[in-house]
Amino acid sequence: MIPYKDDNPTRTFPFVTVVIVAVNIFVFVLQIMSAKDSQEIVYAYGAIPRDIITLTSGQPIPPVLTIFTAMFMHGGLLHLGGNMLYFWIFGNNIEDRLGHLRFIFFYLFCGVVSVYSYALTAPRSNIPMIGASGAISGVLGAYLLLFPRASVHTLVFFGFFIQVIRIPALIVIGFWAIITRQRSRLLRDESGRNSLVCPRRGLSRRSYHDKTLDARQEE
Repeated sequence: MIPYKDDNPTRTFPFVTVVIVAVNIFVFVLQIMSAKDSQEIVYAYGAIPRDIITLTSGQPIPPVLTIFTAMFMHGGLLHLGGNMLYFWIFGNNIEDRLGHLRFIFFYLFCGVVSVYSYALTAPRSNIPMIGASGAISGVLGAYLLLFPRASVHTLVFFGFFIQVIRIPALIVIGFWAIITRQRSRLLRDESGRNSLVCPRRGLSRRSYHDKTLDARQEE
């Protein structure tokens, strides 16, 4: 099923929501157009649990800043598209309720909490985390608290037929949570088998920090 709008009207234009979506798309375009390898980019700007806990790394920017750069990076078009679709549907209502400035801080706060929530469970991990899923999950949680009875217009596929159905927001957001959790689990398992890219839980092999140390030892 593919949701495309809710039935909650807003009083203000969602400037911040539009900007955040645009920045995520812009960063993704930069990722795919960069002359650098995608794995190298994620190692350089993804949030590595070990590094953001110890505040030491060989990345080109301080570990604290990678928490924020990681929020705007994605591992693929489907990863980006899914996150931005749900953020676009539900984010505008939270921005409308909180106001533009408070919504910015709320979004970033949710992202920081999500990153450290995972980092504290795996403080020695050198697998970079990227993706807006953590920040968006906070927005979706707020939506359920503020609009528990809202419905979402959703495209449901029955073979070759498509039906538009109004589904409770709780079910639509629950579906996103399940898909996101399963994807993260799959990618985490793949990272243990030396996969290339793990959109939210990061990459496999060695961290950018380890590569830097190896390069220094070879000099």
